[in-house]
Amino acid sequence: MTTDDAPEQPQRATREPEETREPGTVPQARREEPRRPERPEKPERPEKSGRDTAPDGEPGEGSGAEPGEGPGDGPEDRGSPSAASTPQEPSTGRQRLVKGLWPPRLTRAQLIVALLLFGLGLGLAIQVRSTNENSVLRGARQEDLVRILDELDNRTQRLQEEKQRLENQRNDLENSSDQAEEARKQTAQKERQLGVLAGTVAAEGPGITMKIDASKGTVESDMLLDAVQELRAAGAEAIQIGEVRVVASTYFADVGGAVEIDGRKVTQPYVIKVIGKPEDLEPALNIPGGVVQSLEKEQATVSIERSKKIVVDALRSAKRPDYARSSSR
Repeated sequence: MTTDDAPEQPQRATREPEETREPGTVPQARREEPRRPERPEKPERPEKSGRDTAPDGEPGEGSGAEPGEGPGDGPEDRGSPSAASTPQEPSTGRQRLVKGLWPPRLTRAQLIVALLLFGLGLGLAIQVRSTNENSVLRGARQEDLVRILDELDNRTQRLQEEKQRLENQRNDLENSSDQAEEARKQTAQKERQLGVLAGTVAAEGPGITMKIDASKGTVESDMLLDAVQELRAAGAEAIQIGEVRVVASTYFADVGGAVEIDGRKVTQPYVIKVIGKPEDLEPALNIPGGVVQSLEKEQATVSIERSKKIVVDALRSAKRPDYARSSSR
C-alpha cells in the first residue's frame, strides 16, 4: 500500500487540562477575550506612471510629496487648519482704517454728536440756498435795480387804477335806478377794451413812436421781441410794428436775413407805434443796458418821439378758439 492509500487517522482533539476545582463548586464558564476590530484596509493609491509607490507613512519618489514633507504637508492638506500658515503681507494704511471703522462701534455720546452735526449741516444748507436765491438782486447793477423798481412802481400804479375803476363801476351799479341799462353800458365798454387788447378794433391815445434804422447794422427778431416785452412791462396797451398788430399770440422769426412777424415780412426802417403813458414808456427803453443801448451796439439808429395821439389801426381777425369755452353763464 502506498502512503496515499493509507487510511487517514482521526485527529485527536487536544483537550486542555481542566482546571482543578474543589468538590461541590459549580464550574464557571470560561471567559473569552474580546476580539479586536479589524482595521479597514486603506485604499491603495493609484500608481503613477514612472514613479514607485512607497508604503504609507514613508516618503517615496512616487508619493507626490516633496522631500522633507510629512503627513499633512501634501497639496490636499495645505488648506486644512493644521497646515502651516504662510507669512501675511503687512496691511496698508487704508486697510487699517477700514478695520478701525467697520464694523462701527458707536457709543451713546458719539450718536448724540452725529445727530447734532447732521442738524448743523442741514441748517447750513438751508441758509446757503436762501442766500443764493437772494444773490440775483445783490449782484445786479444799479441801473438794473432802478429799472426793476420803476417797473414795480408802474405796475402797482396800474393795479391801483384798475381797482379804483372797478369800485366805481360797482358803485354805479348799486346807485343806478336802471341797473340793467347800466350793466349793458359797462358790458359794451368792457368789450371795447378787450377788443383793443385782442387787436380786433382800432385804438388811439397818447404814446410814443419808435423808429429803428438798421441800414448800417443788423437787427434780428429777438431784439424786436425784447423791445416789445420792455414796452409791455412799462404799461403799453396797444402795439403796432409796420402793418402788423402785436398781440399776445404774436411771434417773431428770422427768414432770409429779414424779420417776419406772424408770418408777414417787415421791412426797414422798423416803425413801432405804442399807446400808453409816454412818461413810462420812453424811460423804460432808455435805461442803461436796455433796449436802446443794445440796438446801438449793433450799429442801429434809434429815435423815440412822444405824442399825445397815436393811432393804431392795424387789425387782426378774431379767431374762435377750438377748445376753450367761456365758463360764465
